[in-house]
Amino acid sequence: MVKNNPFLSDTYTSIWSKHFDQGRKALKLDFLKNIGFYKHTSLPLHVNLGKTLTKGMNYSLAPKNSEDYKKKVFLIYDVPRYFNINSFTPSGSTLKIHKSKQYPGFGIELGQYNNFNEYMLSTFSKSSRYKLNKYKKRFEACFEVSYKMYSGEISKDEYDAVFDSFKKLLTKRFDDKQITNNNLDPKEWQFYYDVAYPLILENKASLFVIYDGSTPIGVTLNYHSENILFDAITVFDIDYAKFHLGSVTIMKLIEYCISEKIDFFDFSKGYFDYKTRWSNKTYDFEYHILYDSASFKAKTLAIGLKSFFDFKQKLRDKNVNERLHRLTYKLKNRKTETPTLETQFKFEDISSESIPKGLTEIDLNLSENHKIKTLAFEFLYLNDECSINLKTLTDTTDQYYFIGKAKKVRVSTN
Repeated sequence: MVKNNPFLSDTYTSIWSKHFDQGRKALKLDFLKNIGFYKHTSLPLHVNLGKTLTKGMNYSLAPKNSEDYKKKVFLIYDVPRYFNINSFTPSGSTLKIHKSKQYPGFGIELGQYNNFNEYMLSTFSKSSRYKLNKYKKRFEACFEVSYKMYSGEISKDEYDAVFDSFKKLLTKRFDDKQITNNNLDPKEWQFYYDVAYPLILENKASLFVIYDGSTPIGVTLNYHSENILFDAITVFDIDYAKFHLGSVTIMKLIEYCISEKIDFFDFSKGYFDYKTRWSNKTYDFEYHILYDSASFKAKTLAIGLKSFFDFKQKLRDKNVNERLHRLTYKLKNRKTETPTLETQFKFEDISSESIPKGLTEIDLNLSENHKIKTLAFEFLYLNDECSINLKTLTDTTDQYYFIGKAKKVRVSTN
């Protein structure tokens, strides 16, 4: 069972209400503890505050037969099965519950591990552990890497700087995938920005940031209960994909959880290959529909909601939602979308040669040099070179020169 659920906190629910329910006062009920509700705009329905933006809701039913549910329907999104909600209704009550299985969830039970190495030994083969450690060591050797977990305190200026980088990285990531990302919806993103800062100060959220020098290249927004860390949004700079920043992030967060005695690292809803590799627990999210079975109107609406959500999940199982996100992205970006060409390249070792004269140094941080930056990082990775020693030169004829501390190569591109 989750302890001190951050999504039920006054800070989270009040800020959510301000953004999505005009700041109206939440409906609190005697028959149902913990959760506040708002009135649906068009249906005779009450929905939990937070709606689908939480990573897990829990509640408890009053042991006595309170009747403030009469003639009403209540919808609670995203109840993880591992929360072990006791949803047995009181004897003699007309209160009933429908449950609709939705997204799969994934996480790591960490309570049995004393340190990170114990977890790795029990989860991965020797060859897999070698590869993962290699990625991290190579990444740290090639860049000026530092890690920072902002939890409990962060200045507003630093927070703003991190969140600005966070948005840019997320936009870059999903432009590359050509998929619409709901988190970047302006209204939704403003909510995340407004809610994360006070929750960090209350130790109910954190920002984990990977820096290359002073530049954030990986950001994770987490929410915290007393015993669970919820991974809410994770992104890293796709230019560093060769260095497997996703795996590096997970390793650092697991280390953090174990050191802080956090029992469960929750990857939350949705299937991704990396979740199956790292997780040792799978579960389902459910939507709970509570209703007065003595009311024909309430009963009919509850049955209709369950059928609707069951049907939506069948569509998800067929990946209809992912195809829809891709279509939405193309419709939004059809005027600016340009075809991308795969860059063909060849590294030619010129370590024993003199560097030609008249070459021009180029700035890899300029957007127009994105493809060359990717090749430069390939050079760093293959040759154990560090970015602080790297010079990138060109003769303006599609030939580039990567000059490291010990290695020099000429690169020809198509």
